[in-house]
Amino acid sequence: MSSIIEWCRKLATFSEEDGKTTRTFLSPPMHDVHRELSDWMRSFGMEVRVDAVGNLRGVLAGDRPRIMIGSHLDTVPDAGAFDGILGVVIGIALAEVASRRPHRPAIEVIGFSEEEGVRYGVPFIGSRAVAGTLDAPLIEMITPALRDFGLDPAGIPQCRFAPETSAYIEFHIEQGPVLESLGIPIACVDAIAGQTRGKVVFEGDANHAGTTPMAMRRDALTSAARWIVRVQKQAHTWLGLVATVGKLDVYPNATNVIPSRVIASLDVRHWNDEIRHEAVRQFTSRVNWTELLDQPAASLRVLDRTMHSLTSGAGHDAMILAPQIPASMIFLRSPGGQSHSPLESVLPGDVDAAMAFGERILGL
Repeated sequence: MSSIIEWCRKLATFSEEDGKTTRTFLSPPMHDVHRELSDWMRSFGMEVRVDAVGNLRGVLAGDRPRIMIGSHLDTVPDAGAFDGILGVVIGIALAEVASRRPHRPAIEVIGFSEEEGVRYGVPFIGSRAVAGTLDAPLIEMITPALRDFGLDPAGIPQCRFAPETSAYIEFHIEQGPVLESLGIPIACVDAIAGQTRGKVVFEGDANHAGTTPMAMRRDALTSAARWIVRVQKQAHTWLGLVATVGKLDVYPNATNVIPSRVIASLDVRHWNDEIRHEAVRQFTSRVNWTELLDQPAASLRVLDRTMHSLTSGAGHDAMILAPQIPASMIFLRSPGGQSHSPLESVLPGDVDAAMAFGERILGL
């Protein structure tokens, strides 16, 4: 459906960086996204609000139990136009179709304020607030951002999903090559891999790069490099495990100074939590490790057993809500397997298939 794709591309222009799509948790361009989507939802009768953690929420009344449809509004740096936002736009489009039907479920469309974990290094802030699992230390950490955005953190307990909510559905691009390789436009997600995220700190001694002999150096970056290679080698010993060191902070970060300190990120994922935990234990033995996230794997409700189903290696808001309410995901094919990249795209026919599936599941 070309109009949905056009909406996503328009919203991608609201960015912190010129010429790129970068929209982190409660950054100024999020106001623009809220405005555009709020105007659309109000145009066909939805009640719209922004909750205390910055989630955009629109509710369409109905004569059947409420179904929540959504995804996230934030992006990674230099992102594509569809990760997260496509699920919100499809949700609104389905609510607009429902608004023309005399009998329909109540529909709540939610655009989560944060899922990627870019700004604070911890993901799922928006959906955790809705699930009631946003802990006090994290609330304290994000409070300045909430206040700068015009929000009151005292209202976070009221972010919980309404008790009449019967299910959560999330439409999302696959972010991988499987559906394209199979020639399938959409599929059900049966599970989401668990995640561990954290950081490792390596300490050394800063000194002059030209006058310090190699045998007399304590180079923190060299130690970090050896550890990274060890993680990559060990990760191959567990089938299906993925481990990524994606970020390094090097101090003092000068070409002619031996690094004295390095902070390295670590992201480990597997659908079996026991395997993931054992891998993390081995990766982080003998290093200074701080865990920032231990997100269990989640089983999701498959809405149509006749459809192809697959497990998601990427984390999604659905995994946060799944322990609380029945949660389902529908993946749309990602051409070229591209995501977290400006090359990310979606096919109009696949969007049509997702809309048709959504209308059928909602009884429209």
